Amino acid sequence: MDLRPAEVTSILEKEIASYKGEKSLQSVGTVLTVGDGVARVYGLDDCMMNELLEFPGGVRGVALNLEEDNVGCVLLGDATKVKEGDPVRTTGRVISVPTGNQLLGRVVNALGDPVDGRGPLGTTDADLRTIESPAPSVVEREPVKEPLQTGLKAIDAMIPIGRGQRELIIGDRQTGKTALLIDTFIAQKVTGGGDPKHPEQVICVYVAMGQKQSTIVDVVRKLEQAGAMAYTIVVSASANDEASMQYLAAYTGVTMAERFRDEGRHVVIGYDDLYKQALAYRQVMLLLRRPPGREAFPGDVFNLHSRLLERAAKISRDAPKINKRFVKGGGSITALPIVETQEGDVAAYIPTNVISITDGQIFLESALFNSGIKPAVNAGISVSRVGGSAQISAMKDKTVAGGLRLGLASYRALAAFAQFGSDLDKATQQELTRGERLTELLKQGQYQPIPVEEQIQIIYAGTSGGLDDFPAKKVVEFEKAFLAYMKDRHPEVGEEIRTTKKLSDKAKATLATAIATVKAQLNPPSAKK
Repeated sequence: MDLRPAEVTSILEKEIASYKGEKSLQSVGTVLTVGDGVARVYGLDDCMMNELLEFPGGVRGVALNLEEDNVGCVLLGDATKVKEGDPVRTTGRVISVPTGNQLLGRVVNALGDPVDGRGPLGTTDADLRTIESPAPSVVEREPVKEPLQTGLKAIDAMIPIGRGQRELIIGDRQTGKTALLIDTFIAQKVTGGGDPKHPEQVICVYVAMGQKQSTIVDVVRKLEQAGAMAYTIVVSASANDEASMQYLAAYTGVTMAERFRDEGRHVVIGYDDLYKQALAYRQVMLLLRRPPGREAFPGDVFNLHSRLLERAAKISRDAPKINKRFVKGGGSITALPIVETQEGDVAAYIPTNVISITDGQIFLESALFNSGIKPAVNAGISVSRVGGSAQISAMKDKTVAGGLRLGLASYRALAAFAQFGSDLDKATQQELTRGERLTELLKQGQYQPIPVEEQIQIIYAGTSGGLDDFPAKKVVEFEKAFLAYMKDRHPEVGEEIRTTKKLSDKAKATLATAIATVKAQLNPPSAKK
């Protein structure tokens, strides 16, 4: 073959003239070791904390340990696709998830990917938010004083929750903790008629961590049946998912909630549950060789929960003037974390951690639950540190729920004492009589939240002494008949409470007459003999 130097030169000159160099800088590392959902990578010198990394086979990871000679990261996907020696690329993006109205009514995983089989979310890059963000500062907040009605008589009357509060739900397994959350979500339908576009509609976020898949499906079905799914987002990280997904799910949920809060909306978020999140976090951190602390939990497990729950807040109206992240002031995130206890041990490590971070706790007791008292709220050790600030004036009235919690706690102590059969004075007998009827009055079926104006009317019937001479076993029957009577004959009482938030003397007189009328209908004089 005859090579002509002139031709070769002309070809090279053309190639050089037409060459366009596109510079791109990408950090590429190598997998040193992989196992148990954790990989150690060498060569990523400019990697950021919480940065998303790309592994072969479409698997993603998050950098959590930035060490001197390697990066420890957790894998968010099938770890079997990653092997030693594989290349790893940085994305230059801290882990972030989609947010916005498109997520309402959807079930997503810890990365914000839909898992409900209803197609893509339709969000854009502008809707992405990093899952770690600073909690609002003191000057950006305002005191919690607006009630969040749960629809549960025992909670709204004795342990009121305010918008922007963090109220712990604690108790053994199978005591109705998740049911309490679902009731609260269903009760929010009245705030905006269940229409998520209504500015007053409270948005709900349910985060399931380490739950059985069937349990999560059941929760979604209950919310759909009640018409609450339209304004709810479900973040699912079931027991089948990787431990990394289970602990990240809570941060995904609160990030989605923050988008609504920063736009001036009200959100209630339930974490179900933080004990399982702590176990998942412990698993990941011990695999990353972080030193174990108390009860084998790494020392930063308190920080895991505190930086999550501190993001719940009531935002000041003037917050947009202080920080541009707030599109509109006045929004809130109310956090309802669940912690499962073992044999009622609230002094264990994780329960005490979360109790110290939250603004009160609702303690659900197995003994009460098994004796038929539902919700099984122990009024003695349950507390809300916001208290009356989160109640409307009608509920705070001393003739309604003013001394209800202390009275009920006192009754339970007396009832235990009275079992010994000693002679009791008249005042003690009176307290036992009323306490027994109030206990019956506060019972409530699952997924049947009651509007606050109806709660006030029925609680007044008990605390005013109107039921002291009425058979305790017929109190539940009385409640149904009484509320139906008030709705039919005296709707103006409920309307007055709804609009003025107060209970006037005239309304109390109407209630007293109605109580006597309904009692006579259910328990006529002939029946008493």
